[in-house]
Amino acid sequence: MIINGTEIEETFAEAFGMAATRIIITAINPRWARIAGETMTGFATSVIGCGVEAGIESEIPPEASPDGRPGVSVLLFGMSGKALAKHLENRVGQCVLTCPTTALFSGMSGEKRIPLGKNLRFFGDGYQIAKQIAGSRYWRVPVMDGEFLCEETTARVPAVGGGNFLVLAETQLQALTACEKAIEAMLHLPNVIMPFPGGIVRSGSKVGSKYKALMASTNEAYCPTLRGLVKSKLDPTIMSVMEIVINGIGEDDVRLATRVGIQAVCELGAPAGIRRISAGNYGGKLGQFKFHLREVMA
Repeated sequence: MIINGTEIEETFAEAFGMAATRIIITAINPRWARIAGETMTGFATSVIGCGVEAGIESEIPPEASPDGRPGVSVLLFGMSGKALAKHLENRVGQCVLTCPTTALFSGMSGEKRIPLGKNLRFFGDGYQIAKQIAGSRYWRVPVMDGEFLCEETTARVPAVGGGNFLVLAETQLQALTACEKAIEAMLHLPNVIMPFPGGIVRSGSKVGSKYKALMASTNEAYCPTLRGLVKSKLDPTIMSVMEIVINGIGEDDVRLATRVGIQAVCELGAPAGIRRISAGNYGGKLGQFKFHLREVMA
């Protein structure tokens, strides 16, 4: 398969099951809502070292928010419901409770619930007040700028993590430019995040290492400086490879984001130095979800 001179390899991205939740952060203006969202999703690129993977899904206008103020929607993904709950509570307590003017709400419905303000209320030292509105429980916690309003729980749902594709280009700048264009297109989609810095990964990894303490290590087959020293998957024209990782609420969400991202890259195509599109997998041994690139783009 060739799109605008760029080859779509006959391979697949391998993804795995996760647990996810969505929360809504509102504030006095869009700037402070985004500051809270960016702060609580910092250091949340990979569960390998961060516990959860998280990102801002979208901005929410006042007319669509729970309290009539501007906000952001944040998605968080964990390897289990227990891990998700732990890291959600830590991040909310350190990054949203502390942020001026914010309030916090559940952003999804479901039977399986995890704490949101349920334990954070104790910060009020006995002065916190419960409020029941339309079947949901909220906590009003006194703080120095007024009060912190937080819904008691939020839902968690099954999700898909680790969808991905690789952009193989002639130069580093060409790979970066193509990935930036892909991210710009993908950011308009609901139910997905690209959790790495700016949505782009320069250090794609493989499972395991020669060093026993490491769970993952550099994917040498795609490192251009190691061509000639290892069994490389790069021909001499490729001098840079970058990856986009996609987490989504469902398989269809990841599949659509993959298609939109690859299509954006291929609009630049071979004239812009984009030689091939590939994907990372583990031979089908780890993840139950497989996104075959040519099927996605058909």
